[in-house]
Amino acid sequence: MTDFKALAERILQGKPISRKEALTALTAPDAQTFTLVEAASLLRRHHFSNTVKVNYLINLKSGLCPEDCTYCSQRLGSEADVLKYSWVSHQEALTQAKFGIAGGASRVCMVASGKGPSNRDVERVSGMIKQLKDQHPQVEVCACLGILKDGQAQRLKEAGADAYNHNLNTSEDHYTDVCSTHTYQERISTIHQAQQAGLSACSGLIVGMGQTDEQLIDAIFALKDLDGDSIPVNFLMPFEGTPLAGTWELTPLKCLRILATVRLVAPDREIRMAGGREMHLRSLQSVALQIANSLFLGDYLTSEGQAALDDLDMIRDNGFEIVGAEGRDLLAEHQKLAKDRDDESSLASVGESSRCGPPVASDNLQGCGGCSSVGACRPTENSQPLESGVEFRPVLRRRGTGTPSRPNA
Repeated sequence: MTDFKALAERILQGKPISRKEALTALTAPDAQTFTLVEAASLLRRHHFSNTVKVNYLINLKSGLCPEDCTYCSQRLGSEADVLKYSWVSHQEALTQAKFGIAGGASRVCMVASGKGPSNRDVERVSGMIKQLKDQHPQVEVCACLGILKDGQAQRLKEAGADAYNHNLNTSEDHYTDVCSTHTYQERISTIHQAQQAGLSACSGLIVGMGQTDEQLIDAIFALKDLDGDSIPVNFLMPFEGTPLAGTWELTPLKCLRILATVRLVAPDREIRMAGGREMHLRSLQSVALQIANSLFLGDYLTSEGQAALDDLDMIRDNGFEIVGAEGRDLLAEHQKLAKDRDDESSLASVGESSRCGPPVASDNLQGCGGCSSVGACRPTENSQPLESGVEFRPVLRRRGTGTPSRPNA
């Protein structure tokens, strides 16, 4: 039986984990999973203490993507009924960002569908970034616009962007199984361009889409070798209407082992439990925070996320503090804002699992908005039953950016 605590202590002494050891962690039996979590937590606490970084997504342009990535609800030929809209206005982008910032986000991620931006698109997003940084200079901005052309990363940097996200998603030898319209090397090149421009590189994984354990290890080490500052770990959301619909490879314990392996391989990187965490980690999300030090608040690009107040509860109950909001009780602040609005439906539901009730269309930024999600997965007669007998599927986003309804933040 592997002594994972001794392994973590060795890593703290500057002796990195080998691929063989990483594979042993990834494939550990269920009975050893919490021992592995404890070991990974030593590294998380050493490098990030008791802090959690909150990130917030804004989908600037949704759907209608010409790429054929099999996992994506916005892909070419997708039959998923996602929101479809072209570029939102500068004002809407700024308004949506303020919701996330009010919820404790210290990083706003501006995302747009497509293979990559035109120079005109980069100018559009640069204008949004500049205005946001002028109003909130303490907030980091991460752009995620696809594959970059020469000079575009530098322009985003000049506008005030702090980071650029472009996920590797999987290993090089698995990449052609999930996408044919661009290459793995184009993704590597984009990350290098961002780094050369002085942007922090954010690149991560999507797990549960057919990779072997060995391919996952290859992908994790490739991300470490990229030397990015943050690694988001996404758990496949098998959207109906996409080629990976009905793909269910993950269990909560497997998800914990994946996160722990990433932490052992890249002990000092920001590790974010990202899309699909609600669906696959389920009741073990709070345990995952002992490994990951970052998460997205609220909804994702095309699907609902867990109620924002449930996230704030989870962070507080674990004894963590939110980066940039140290000493503040964001949950209490949201309750007070709801009371100040005299919003009886929101106030009455605070403290319940459903939280703030239905989304409310409003330009008023007070309060937490439509934090009505009861999780990012709900039963449907066509969804895949899990071993517990519970059925899940992604719930498509119908609030926030591109809609008249308040976001989940």
